[in-house]
Amino acid sequence: MRRKLAAGNWKMNGTSADLAQIETLARTHVGAISEILIAPPATLLHRASEITRTGPVTLGAQDCHASGSGAHTGDISAAMLLDAGASYVILGHSERRGDHAEQDSDVSAKASAALGAGLRVIICMGEALQEREAGNTLDIIASQLAGSVPDDVSGENLVIAYEPIWAIGTGKVPSLAQIGEVHDFLRARLEQRFGAQTARAVRLLYGGSVKAANAEQIFAIPNVDGALVGGASLTADDFTPIINALDAI
Repeated sequence: MRRKLAAGNWKMNGTSADLAQIETLARTHVGAISEILIAPPATLLHRASEITRTGPVTLGAQDCHASGSGAHTGDISAAMLLDAGASYVILGHSERRGDHAEQDSDVSAKASAALGAGLRVIICMGEALQEREAGNTLDIIASQLAGSVPDDVSGENLVIAYEPIWAIGTGKVPSLAQIGEVHDFLRARLEQRFGAQTARAVRLLYGGSVKAANAEQIFAIPNVDGALVGGASLTADDFTPIINALDAI
């Protein structure tokens, strides 16, 4: 049975004052059915880990380097993130692929490094609007899944997040049928590559303008095991209704 996952990606947002939002989540969701994850900026990871050490919230990082150490000014290794308190790392987000020209091979290398350090990985994939309109969505997803996910994963350490680029932060959301089609496709492709047992254990998240108003409908779709949430995860008031909707499924 896959445990549902509500993951919040704070992106480049948050300073010390915002740790209070994590404290509120930790108090509010004691006994939560779903797993709750916050990925704050790296500057807050260690202090956030002191808040979440015994509570229901786990922590993730937003990226890591593919190397374990070395002359990589400004980068952070997976081992450093683990040491700072992270248990997950988000990789291959469309903003990393777009802003930093990351390729599938880069994401795969980072994922291997993260897994080797003991982190779980959330690997993101999704199509641009022109790719959706051209009917190429499943081809794009198939290519990203094949190129971004290394062979050394398991159902316990891999999470896939489907985030159509055109829906991130825009307020636009694919139809429920479109979300379901991609998630069913991902599950089938994972089974082809890794076998039924592993495929059944991998959690598939939807991301892209998830809010309290649409969360319940999205979470009711088969093969949607939770969400990767951006802006709506920045405050406990906005994130809590999404977590509650997931718990209710």
